[in-house]
Amino acid sequence: MAILRARRPHDQDPFTDLLFNCLLAFTFLFMVALVALNPPPKEGLIDPKAEYIVTTTWDDFNTDDVDMWVEDPHGNVVWFRKPAIALMHLDRDDRGMENDTIMVNGREIANPLNQEVVTIRGTLPGEYVVNLHYYETKTEQPVTANVRVVKVNPKLEVVFYGNVTLEQKGVEKTAVRFSLSRDGQVKAINTLYKSIVEVKKL
Repeated sequence: MAILRARRPHDQDPFTDLLFNCLLAFTFLFMVALVALNPPPKEGLIDPKAEYIVTTTWDDFNTDDVDMWVEDPHGNVVWFRKPAIALMHLDRDDRGMENDTIMVNGREIANPLNQEVVTIRGTLPGEYVVNLHYYETKTEQPVTANVRVVKVNPKLEVVFYGNVTLEQKGVEKTAVRFSLSRDGQVKAINTLYKSIVEVKKL
């Protein structure tokens, strides 16, 4: 007569082992997938939506209106009435403190920042001209604006940084002229005056 032996608690079931190993493998693959979906950020690199960014700023809370005009090597000019042309885009047109308020929880909040931004989303070989025009004034005072040209790709690089003083309404000054090679590299920079503001358009 056969005697049935009771299974001891530490006896292993092959099917249970198989299920446990499958669970471990699934967990490992899930962790690998998470790492692949969320790669670590690469320092110094930014999303290549522009090749160059030109920024003009002047004193916070200043009510005067300074406009930036940018001309590309083919003679295309971006300005507030033509905010997109060829590879250039006027991303922000600032009119001093006019229309610089937003409503937050029923309260009107002023945005003190005065800033105009032009992005160059591709490069053409030749010269770019960045001019400032003192369009409107409420203070009747000179305005000093800061102009910065930044190369975006493959990493952030300041190409030009300087100040321009506009003495009175209507004054146009060249902030910077820079030339690009065929591979998009800056090969020359100067600040010689060149008028690109067409008064008849204003």
